[in-house]
Amino acid sequence: MNDGGPPALRGDAIAVPAVIEWTMEMLDAADLCPAPLPGVEMTFTLAGQPSPEVNRAMYAAVGARVCWTDRFPWTHADWRAWVERPELSTWIAMAEGTIAGFFEIEAQPGGDTEIHLVGLTHAFVGRGYGGYLVEQCTRRAWQRGELWALDSGPAARVWLRTSSLDHPNAIANYRRRGFKVAAETTAPKLVPDPRVAPWPLPHDPRVASRRHEEEELIT
Repeated sequence: MNDGGPPALRGDAIAVPAVIEWTMEMLDAADLCPAPLPGVEMTFTLAGQPSPEVNRAMYAAVGARVCWTDRFPWTHADWRAWVERPELSTWIAMAEGTIAGFFEIEAQPGGDTEIHLVGLTHAFVGRGYGGYLVEQCTRRAWQRGELWALDSGPAARVWLRTSSLDHPNAIANYRRRGFKVAAETTAPKLVPDPRVAPWPLPHDPRVASRRHEEEELIT
């Protein structure tokens, strides 16, 4: 029960009453729109050795500020089962001598290829890297069967999910790369506090997301 006081404290969960989730898709590789090049070289490496520790660390480092919390309950065994599948590929983005971001892509039946996660580490957010990261992620999704998941056949559709809890610029970035909205749903969601994993954040991103929604309604 909400007593009308301040948002839940660290360790609690907040019920966000109306989380919008969009399913976005691209049906032809020719629809991919290039992004401007970032200011410095950005490289992308396929993780040839699956590592639950690496994927978990990247999930927390990249996702904590945009409410990636669905995998909080996962055990080490869950992470291991996820990353060791031949149909999943994990890519690490490097820039300026450090990890700039990562993405996970999955080869699914019938040519569907899902971008599960794509994002930057905090030091690279807001510096012009995001569009290029999504472009390169999508290019590799279309290279399924050639560059990764070699026995899975070609990609026929690349798709992803995003929501109103994500970075405010995320859906516009996907649209600029050529993705189109295929479905939209709105539902409440109980969101654990991202500040508990793996280190404290200065602000609660769930509250920031709600403020952003309220500002849009006002303007």
